[in-house]
Amino acid sequence: MTHFAHKYNMCNKVLCKNLFYFSEALAKYRTKNGALPTSIIIYRDGVGEGQISHVHKTEVRLLQTACEQFYGKSSVPLAFVIVIKRISTRFFALSNRGPENPLPSTIIDSVVTDPTKYDFFLVSQHVRQGTVTPTHYQVIEDTLGLPPNIMQRLTFKLTHMYYNWSGTVRVPAPCQLAHKLAHKLAFLTGQSLRRSPNIGLDELLYFL
Repeated sequence: MTHFAHKYNMCNKVLCKNLFYFSEALAKYRTKNGALPTSIIIYRDGVGEGQISHVHKTEVRLLQTACEQFYGKSSVPLAFVIVIKRISTRFFALSNRGPENPLPSTIIDSVVTDPTKYDFFLVSQHVRQGTVTPTHYQVIEDTLGLPPNIMQRLTFKLTHMYYNWSGTVRVPAPCQLAHKLAHKLAFLTGQSLRRSPNIGLDELLYFL
């Protein structure tokens, strides 16, 4: 019982931090641009298949609460996309030479996807050896109403936007930046700096 209570308290702390960071991001956007964003798309990495329902019930609801604080009851169009990298699914393109890796930008959104969900697979990278691994995307909340092909195209274009790689990465750049930021903060501040980093780096994400 004590172990469960500890995990519950830790979960609440993480959710509260996420709510705080999201509110901070909205406030920063308003400061920089003089207005709040007219629409929001969130890519959420690091979620297993069994956790999606929990994320929808907790994180999505908290984000909607944060939006209401800034926008009022009308809120803002929002899409919440789960990014799943650890999958065993593989796809092949048939050619005269036999099965080959699909080209980057290949989208699979029928037959092997779940007809009860809004999901798709995207092959965003070219590999020289072995079999390319697609990334699975699942839209669990969508009040934005973008056509699926636009959502898929936007997702692919965002895989080109990671500063420190000349090609595409497996996930949209915001996910890659968040992963690098979490790793660098944990390692550099904990092992090397032993203090908080200079706040001037907040807007210089190319160092990631």
